[in-house]
Amino acid sequence: MAEKALLRALKGETLATPPVWLMRQAGRYLPEYRAVRAQAGGFLDLCYNPDFAVEVTLQPIRRYGFDAAILFSDILVVPHALGQKLWFAEGEGPKLEPIRDAEGLKPLSRERFHERLAPVYETVRRLRRELPAETTLIGFAGAPWTVATYMVEGGGSKDFAHAKLWAYRDPAGFQALIDLLTDSTIEYLSAQVEAGAEALQLFDTWAGALPPEAFRLYAIEPARRIAAALLARHPAVPLIGFPRGAGMLYAEYAATTGVQGLGLDTAVPPDWAAAALQPKACLQGNIDPLLLAAGGEALVRTVRDRVIRLGGGPYIFNLGHGILPFTPPENVAALVEAVRRPT
Repeated sequence: MAEKALLRALKGETLATPPVWLMRQAGRYLPEYRAVRAQAGGFLDLCYNPDFAVEVTLQPIRRYGFDAAILFSDILVVPHALGQKLWFAEGEGPKLEPIRDAEGLKPLSRERFHERLAPVYETVRRLRRELPAETTLIGFAGAPWTVATYMVEGGGSKDFAHAKLWAYRDPAGFQALIDLLTDSTIEYLSAQVEAGAEALQLFDTWAGALPPEAFRLYAIEPARRIAAALLARHPAVPLIGFPRGAGMLYAEYAATTGVQGLGLDTAVPPDWAAAALQPKACLQGNIDPLLLAAGGEALVRTVRDRVIRLGGGPYIFNLGHGILPFTPPENVAALVEAVRRPT
């Protein structure tokens, strides 16, 4: 059988029709997802129950025939597996018992790490068996900086003040957290590959909050270490880095981390990306999720524009961030049709 389209793009091949998948393609915008979510109970119950997690991962594949399915889970299962208390408050998002200094790292341990994550690996194994033969299975993890912000802040944040203050006041202590997360992420992603993941994505959602010096320390260097370790263990499995908000530092990230794919946020100019970034990595992105939610002619026009501007090199069609919960499902169908429409 011919190699899957998404894997061909990540190897550097330019395809006549770019492969397409969307971040958060399994989620609250789908009525079938909401039905399973209600049945599962809590959000973590959904993530840790392979029956439910497999079902919601497959739902958008059945509807839209995306070229890839991404494992349904959450980036915060890693600190949870290390022993940090995690819960999801309805309507408020994730909550963690915050760790604000090096002393707070002492209770964390990788002793039962894989045991706690065993349901996630089982989900990957089942998905690899149940997905259509042409569909790539993507595993993922949060990047160390982004995961660290949740661990230190105790949840989401607008300014990441506690994380940044710790990094500035006690660089060695904060680096110990980054190192723990980097090593844990390598083990977590490697285990996903062993369970059946064919490609991987590293989500650095809050990379754009870092000034250049800190970006190099806490976004680029951990991604470089993760990419190098995974390449040594699994040379055939590509890694997509998504340093959201990196701006001009996208070029340095692409040149130095060793990732094969580069996820673009909505602010990246496509012409600049094609010239400065596409020679270094397969590009992915960068449609505005709000444009997808709005739909209509503007959506179709922009989709066709991205296919033209970025489709001249290795390219995976995606959004600049995840699908929003209020997005009409029919708009997603229109996006997929526009991507696959002959030029």
